[in-house]
Amino acid sequence: MTSISEWYAGKNVLITGATGFMGKVLMEKLLRSCPDVNALYILVRPKAGQSMSERVQDMMKCKLFDRVREDNPDFHQKIIPISSELTQPGLAISPEDVQTLTSCINIVFHCAATIRFDEPLKHALQLNVIATQQLLSLAQQMQHLQAFIHISTAYANCNRRHIDEVIYPLPVEPKKLIDSLEWMDDSIIRDITPHLIGDRPNTYTYTKALAECVVQQESGKLNIGIIRPSIVGASWQEPFPGWIDNFNGPSGVFIAAGKGILRTMRASNDAVADLIPVDVVINLTLAAGWYTAVHRPKTALVYNCTTGGINPFHWGEIEHHVMSTFKRNPLEQAFRRPNANITSSYLIYQYWILVSHKFPALIYDLFLRLSGQKPQMMRIFNRLHKAIGLLEYFSSQDWEWNSDNMNMLMSHINKYTHCETLLNSSL
Repeated sequence: MTSISEWYAGKNVLITGATGFMGKVLMEKLLRSCPDVNALYILVRPKAGQSMSERVQDMMKCKLFDRVREDNPDFHQKIIPISSELTQPGLAISPEDVQTLTSCINIVFHCAATIRFDEPLKHALQLNVIATQQLLSLAQQMQHLQAFIHISTAYANCNRRHIDEVIYPLPVEPKKLIDSLEWMDDSIIRDITPHLIGDRPNTYTYTKALAECVVQQESGKLNIGIIRPSIVGASWQEPFPGWIDNFNGPSGVFIAAGKGILRTMRASNDAVADLIPVDVVINLTLAAGWYTAVHRPKTALVYNCTTGGINPFHWGEIEHHVMSTFKRNPLEQAFRRPNANITSSYLIYQYWILVSHKFPALIYDLFLRLSGQKPQMMRIFNRLHKAIGLLEYFSSQDWEWNSDNMNMLMSHINKYTHCETLLNSSL
């Protein structure tokens, strides 16, 4: 049995979503822990006013890569950007790049997705489902591909209370839905969206469930693994504790609470806040890539990457821990002293919104107007209320995830580690 690091030696890896939060951590971990990896091919969307190579160079300057930079100052030479646009046919990859990818790639990590909860259905479908379909089509042509790892979400099937490590069938065929929406006007799609997503809360969870079905249907002879992380937060240990590059989801809520802006949030104190550090997810993802390639399971293995069943942490506990942390270590330029309360009551929540959010915002904006400055606080609070409103579904109820496959993978890793320790001690 080779170690995971040894298995990645000499491999050519394709990563989508490499400029995103999880994609960056995946790249860093590969470059640092698998230094003999041959090359990382990353799909990058050119931006207006910034070339593809400039985007990658800016990303490489990030503090996240400091440890890699210390070990290998020329690590950027292993990163090969490929111009791509997920909303275009064939992912807008040039014929020359298609030829390169199909002739050398050994493993694919599909991290790209829109994570906006309120994304219009047609756009979410394009990014999360059709792009996955086209990437699978490209993967089918790869002559040396050993594994295809798809990053989904633990909430893809949030309409169920108990979620097994299986791909659940949907009432609609993804291909038929894509063909139907192709000719529909945006206003019609907007009107029928609530009916299509049914008892799921948003287009994100719905299209991620559709993407899983597409992966299952179009995998062909590919070796497939599907990772379902819950709410991904800042790093636990690697490359250093607390790294994050965005304020999406709970991270933004915690910062707003630390700044003294957020004073109330609607959630169930007893509900499990299934938060998982990004480095834990990435370690599991790389391990799943190794296992999928080496053991070649007959069907796609799903890994529910969650913490609620192992180390449950409740929203009520978050109130205490987050507030005590920010009181001990206050953030710079705070709006006021941190002090937030979590309530499950709609009426109490609305009362605190009025007293602790809207009145102070109006007074502060009045002060800004009188001093000749542009009012901004009410706009900030409106954005904050929208963000916590989108989170409310996930902070007010519990789910139970089966994690047999994740435990199986961990046992394989532990078994190898134990054997390696015995071997080293005998030598």
